[in-house]
Amino acid sequence: MTSDAMKETLERLRQRVRENAAKAQATLPSPRPVARPGTNPEAAARILDGLNPQQRDAVVHDGGPLLVVAGAGSGKTRVLTSRIAYLIATGRARPAEILAITFTNKAAKEMRDRLGGMLGGLSRAMWISTFHSACLRILRAEHGALGIRSTFTIYDAQDSQRLMSMVCREDGIDVRAFPAKTLSRQVSDLKNDLVTPDQQAERATDPAGRALAQAYEGYQRRLQQANAMDFDDLIMRTVQLLQDHPDIAARYRTRFRHILVDEYQDTNHAQYVLIKTLTGEGPDRSDLTVVGDADQSIYAFRGATIRNIEDFEEDFKDSTSILLEQNYRSTQSILTAANAVIAHNQHRRAKNLWTDRGTGEKLVGYVADSEADEASFVTTEIDRLRDEHGYQYGDFAVFYRTNAQSRALEEMFVRAGIPYRVIGGTRFYERREIKDALAYLHAIINPDDTVSLRRILNVPRRGIGAKSEEALALHATRWNVSFGEALADVAHPGERGEVPGLTKRARASMAALSDIIAASRAEAEAGAAPADVLDKILDESGYLAELQDSKDPQDESRVENLAELHSVATDYRVEEPEGTVATWLDRISLVSDSDKLPDGAAGEGETTLMTVHTAKGLEFPVVFVTGLEDGTFPHMRSLGDQRELAEERRLAYVALTRARERLYVTRAATRSSWGAPQELPASRFLTEIPPEVIVWRREFSSQDQLRAGGYRGSSYSRRFDKGHGYGHGGGSFEDDAFDGAPVLGSGKQFHGGKLGVSQPTDPPASASTEEAGIKVGDTVRHKSFGVGRVVNFEGAGKSAVAKVAFANGQTKRLMLRFAPLTKVE
Repeated sequence: MTSDAMKETLERLRQRVRENAAKAQATLPSPRPVARPGTNPEAAARILDGLNPQQRDAVVHDGGPLLVVAGAGSGKTRVLTSRIAYLIATGRARPAEILAITFTNKAAKEMRDRLGGMLGGLSRAMWISTFHSACLRILRAEHGALGIRSTFTIYDAQDSQRLMSMVCREDGIDVRAFPAKTLSRQVSDLKNDLVTPDQQAERATDPAGRALAQAYEGYQRRLQQANAMDFDDLIMRTVQLLQDHPDIAARYRTRFRHILVDEYQDTNHAQYVLIKTLTGEGPDRSDLTVVGDADQSIYAFRGATIRNIEDFEEDFKDSTSILLEQNYRSTQSILTAANAVIAHNQHRRAKNLWTDRGTGEKLVGYVADSEADEASFVTTEIDRLRDEHGYQYGDFAVFYRTNAQSRALEEMFVRAGIPYRVIGGTRFYERREIKDALAYLHAIINPDDTVSLRRILNVPRRGIGAKSEEALALHATRWNVSFGEALADVAHPGERGEVPGLTKRARASMAALSDIIAASRAEAEAGAAPADVLDKILDESGYLAELQDSKDPQDESRVENLAELHSVATDYRVEEPEGTVATWLDRISLVSDSDKLPDGAAGEGETTLMTVHTAKGLEFPVVFVTGLEDGTFPHMRSLGDQRELAEERRLAYVALTRARERLYVTRAATRSSWGAPQELPASRFLTEIPPEVIVWRREFSSQDQLRAGGYRGSSYSRRFDKGHGYGHGGGSFEDDAFDGAPVLGSGKQFHGGKLGVSQPTDPPASASTEEAGIKVGDTVRHKSFGVGRVVNFEGAGKSAVAKVAFANGQTKRLMLRFAPLTKVE
């Protein structure tokens, strides 16, 4: 055969192979990517085991964007984690190609832990984080493209408002007409809508709009000078970065081939644009999975728009939607009530939650005469359920619409001796002493952080008055440098010369402060542990000494709070051995309200009190939804607006679906408002609950009965069941049913707004170290935590930490120099 004939024959064979391959490909049911090395069919099968058909469809979906409409308690977290694990097990994705976005650090940690159990070490290569954490990570990495240093500070709401106050004062904005707090909120709204200062200036047509534009411009300019960003900047500036730098955007799209977003109904416009930008368009578009439930969209006041999830199928024409309706949390009675309430919202996707857990207990309704009466009913029911059904205090949660409603509940809880914790009260990281300590650390990491430096300039008092501070600010403005550089000029005058207008004492104090910060900065840059840098700055600044020398009882508790902050810093280094002061501050900056709730939702033996907004994403065996009056819940401002009323109904739906086993709904006929009792009608949400799933412990108030001609039967008189009173006359208790407020030695001990049984346990001693006259195994007393037993010591000398197991079930690590313990002989 000639060479040419051989070539022709080979070409015909190749063509036949290509044709056969094409025919074989055409007969396949659906094209799938070639599996990458590492495919594990057995693992993939295990991942699918136990899923219901709809969950399974969501996990294995391949081809186009996916919307998973996940009803309350329908296992959305399992679906998300199973989908990620399935992508890895089937070779459709590498771990580093996964970006999973949640709304809280707690949810992100839960997802990481689950995936760690399913995939082992592979999960560490994934990005599983909140929106803000993911954006912060991108901005730290790409800071050069933004023209900022990587050590920029993150300002929280307090810092932002403080900076806005400076802007108003220095730029001549009338704060009586345009309060700084209002301007801060408006600037936040503009950023959530991705409106820049220039755009606001262009569209401003009235004095209010022009004042806002002026404040916004001045605020952003000072943030830039301070090398700082606020929370809203983290997302807005990431969007700007990706849109202004196509090469950077392409790099992240190439990396993140699979993007999964939880709680999609809670996204605002900026977050929506971020996801669209990261996903991209065309054939190279990343796979997108979003999970959410329009019926649980309750954050419009934060800028969230329900349209993001409602319009998903319009935004992504080739998308697939899967509906999850089987509930794994609640009984059918609870679900029937929730379904009935939310069904009154119009223009919603039809959804009907169901469960195979059985009917369960009916809801219990109670009409109180006042908020005190309502609170007494709640506390009495908690005690009854504990006595008769074996529930623990940690099994209960009490919800209310606004924080102000917690007062009556807290007063009754203290009187009844019920341990409780309030979520969303004075937040730990917003307390004065904690803010002061963190301001010192921020100033160490970021020398240009104006807000932090001005906060600590005369804290503790060091003879620097307002005039001296103003002189320093004028020096910074004159030379167009940061406040931090001006402070450094005081300590070491350079080419700009000395700062004029300072007293001798102020100059010496400023120079000393500058040198202390510089020395601490050198230690931090050398890799010193966060707890060590915190120790150094608290000691050398004189901050800790001033509090310890104070006779003010509040300052004693402030020292204890600083001890808790020190414990947080120490624990962080244990979790992250290579962690720095900067990375620790990032973690603290991104903590949200619900992240502060202990794992297991109040599993420390305390009843949880919280607003319904804070309760989203949580669940409890027994839930009390209080304040169900028109004007309270739904809120007064929503009664005349159909859109706001629809959101209030979604909020009620969220409240009802937090309960696993028992659900109580209560209202007060009169409630203190605007300084006087107000008579309020029953919430429309109560009337929407089907009568067959609710039993009324008390259906009418005293006023209702008087209008109807008096009481009718014993169900409206004071009743006692095994010594527990159902009060309806201002919440008072009978003497034989309640023995007054708890006192020391009564078996319960009041500490820091909580109560715990004061019977010390005997934890095993793990060392025989002795510190400050206390040794392992000793019984000790702490003013706040009560009596406990020393388990171990860590460190020595100034850094000695005692690990103490207290009788209330908590184990605390207490730095002896912050929180001295008294030995119980």
